[in-house]
Amino acid sequence: MDSFYLAWRYLSYTKVKTFILVGCITIIAVLPLTLEILLDESERQLTLRAESSPLLIGAKGSALDLVMNSLYFADEVPETIAMEALEQVMDTDLAAPIPLFVRFKARDFPIVGTSLDYFDFRNLQFAQGEKFVMLGQCVIGAKVARKLNLEPGDHIVSSPETLFNLAGVYPLKMKITGVLAPTHSADDLAVFVDIPTAWVIDGLGHGHQDVAKTTDNTVILKKEKNNVTANAKLMQYTEITEENIDSFHLHGDPAAFPLTAVLVVPYDEKSGTILQGRYLENETPYQIVQPKEVIDTLMANIFKIRNVLDAVIMLVGTATLLALVLVFSLSLRLREQEIEVIFKLGCSRATIAWLLGAEILIIVLISAVFCGGFMALVQYYDQELVRQLFI
Repeated sequence: MDSFYLAWRYLSYTKVKTFILVGCITIIAVLPLTLEILLDESERQLTLRAESSPLLIGAKGSALDLVMNSLYFADEVPETIAMEALEQVMDTDLAAPIPLFVRFKARDFPIVGTSLDYFDFRNLQFAQGEKFVMLGQCVIGAKVARKLNLEPGDHIVSSPETLFNLAGVYPLKMKITGVLAPTHSADDLAVFVDIPTAWVIDGLGHGHQDVAKTTDNTVILKKEKNNVTANAKLMQYTEITEENIDSFHLHGDPAAFPLTAVLVVPYDEKSGTILQGRYLENETPYQIVQPKEVIDTLMANIFKIRNVLDAVIMLVGTATLLALVLVFSLSLRLREQEIEVIFKLGCSRATIAWLLGAEILIIVLISAVFCGGFMALVQYYDQELVRQLFI
């Protein structure tokens, strides 16, 4: 105990050197352990969600972008496909299609246009409120509700894609009807709306004042017996309510309206195989992918990168350890007079060795405490860190 007391007093006196040594040892230990935890968690999240999603139909192009956008609501938006792609799946009677339109955001959270079947497919439960039932309503994930302090009855506004939207598509103020229970998945960070609402956000549908009933003559360009023509001053609603919902309408053929993907749930394995075969023709503008295969390929590449990172960390760690040995060696050279005084006081060489060993042990123990605390934080926030860094 005397050796530990003297060692502690010496380390307390040389605070700067002690801090540097503790920091170096902590970093050497934390880097590979943190990397291991985050990669394991990313593999778990990616694989679990991919395994639960049988098939995806999207535009031909990057299968990875299609999967990441459709399953994890990542920022990379794939080429859109027409609504007719969903109708084609329904006509085969081989699978249940779920539409997805993931392109816009609300307060940095992805807006996921889909159908009510999505909630049943993902087995999403409600902590508060209920599903959306009309145009302009939405359901938010657990983390959206917590971070923005929102609940059923509140509103959230979609964000424009660009600061200057020349198309004149205004942000849509959406009423929140429900808050989902935590799922520890990408669904916690999403704002769910129905597909027509997503199309309204995209500018494919809007509502107007009833110009036949308006008392503001400045919005009327031309008025005839059976027709009233409005000018550009006519107000476009940015909120859909029970009073104005009848004025909202879509422009164009709904079969040609965009989706980013169709999540396909085959009725059985044979149906899934037959359906995949129908998309092997070169003439089709669509591709069908198995998310699990795409994610397995991604994880294989990630593990290759991890091996490189492990090698780099090992080399850096070895160099740091050698530097620490050099620091201790130089420290002993500088402390020769101090050690000689201790020896002359009657202490044996073994006692001096114990004293130096106690200093090293204390430094390692302090580093272990810092390392343990940091790793506990990483494990506590690993799911969120993975979504921010990897997904």
